[in-house]
Amino acid sequence: MEPWPPVDDDRLKAELGAALWDAGGVPEEYVAAARAAFTWRTVDAELPLAELIFDSASGAEPAGLTRSAGSVRTLSFRGGPVVVEIEVTDAGIVGQLSPAGGGRVSARTTSGTYEEAPVNEVGLFSLGAPPSGPIQLRADAGGHTVVTDWVCLR
Repeated sequence: MEPWPPVDDDRLKAELGAALWDAGGVPEEYVAAARAAFTWRTVDAELPLAELIFDSASGAEPAGLTRSAGSVRTLSFRGGPVVVEIEVTDAGIVGQLSPAGGGRVSARTTSGTYEEAPVNEVGLFSLGAPPSGPIQLRADAGGHTVVTDWVCLR
């Protein structure tokens, strides 16, 4: 058995070159995720960003408040005049947009949109259970369009 790393620099260079040559191609799902990220690189310039202003999963609560043992997570986003509030459970996402007045909400991952839903006249909508990893919501309602910060809901 020969020592590693090889004592001879030329032999080390040859072994490292062979290892890099045999690495193979980049998996297609990585290429697709990279293209999706590159496509959305200017979204902040094109659409107003609704920033996360409240997340029940973080931050200390005032003393004396009681919380149920349920697994509901509440998040609020604000972008200009638009507020997006959602509750996340194992069953899915329910939310409300303000100002109300109908519209659409879509949810996307780094690989693209995974679900869309209508928003009713009072601003309510529901989506299925979110996949793991970062999620971004896009809301078109009341003549306004915003996208939320990327958040991990699971």
